[in-house]
Amino acid sequence: MRPPIDNGTVLIIGAAGGIGRELARLLSPRVRTLVLVARDVDDLGALREELLARNPTLGVMIRACRLDDPRAVDALFEHLERHYVRVDVLINNADYAFSGLYAEERWKRIEELVQANVLAPAMITHRLLGPMLERGRGGILMVGSGAARLFLPGAVTFAATQRFLDGFSESLRLELKDAGIPVTFVAPGPLALEPHLDGEVTPFFELSLRQCAREALEGFERGEALVYPGLGHRWVMRLLRFLPRSFKRGLGRLALGGFKRTLLLKPSMPGPGAPPQPVLLAGGEPTSAT
Repeated sequence: MRPPIDNGTVLIIGAAGGIGRELARLLSPRVRTLVLVARDVDDLGALREELLARNPTLGVMIRACRLDDPRAVDALFEHLERHYVRVDVLINNADYAFSGLYAEERWKRIEELVQANVLAPAMITHRLLGPMLERGRGGILMVGSGAARLFLPGAVTFAATQRFLDGFSESLRLELKDAGIPVTFVAPGPLALEPHLDGEVTPFFELSLRQCAREALEGFERGEALVYPGLGHRWVMRLLRFLPRSFKRGLGRLALGGFKRTLLLKPSMPGPGAPPQPVLLAGGEPTSAT
């Protein structure tokens, strides 16, 4: 099963930065129309101009949508229907995340994270699946994180949402196996959000955003169920499947110790009521709801 990318209409949720932006660049010479969605439409203007400069015949629609607001998701689909946009491929690339101990976090932020990372992807997929099935063509690329297979103290809710996306994608793929609609879950590891300086020490498994996007797209077009971009990351994640939960708990305890030391070294860190702080994610726009 190959997704109908060429001369199709592709909706990218979380297109303003990260993997979403790179996927838009990779897809722009091939598709008929790109629908680019981000938290703030101003973040998409420069990307739209860049893509049109390279591909003057490309159709580019930009739209703001806060995934942590169900009404905004409804408004997105109303906008698409008014403009007779028929989506062939969905790329869900938006991650909302923050770091902090679960007991110290405000419930409102936890609720917004679950809405953006769980309910919004499920809702968007549900709205698009019916028309895809009627046409007998479509594709869904779900960009998540390697956190789906880890225990992550300090990012409890985020890790849980990634497990949902993993199970959701795998189960939905089975339902759609005979419908000709491929579903792929991409679970990246550490990503280089900015170019490194000469001589700068970088994480061994860190992957560039462009390479991550390229491997994600290649796996999607091959019809793979699960893609781990990057050779080193791929082998580590495959190895994790054979390790006992007790070992993974040990890794989690080490991570918790490092996280608490970070809190002690940074006494000025914002409290629970402060806005979300940047953390290195494997998804699209590094830390914000898109």
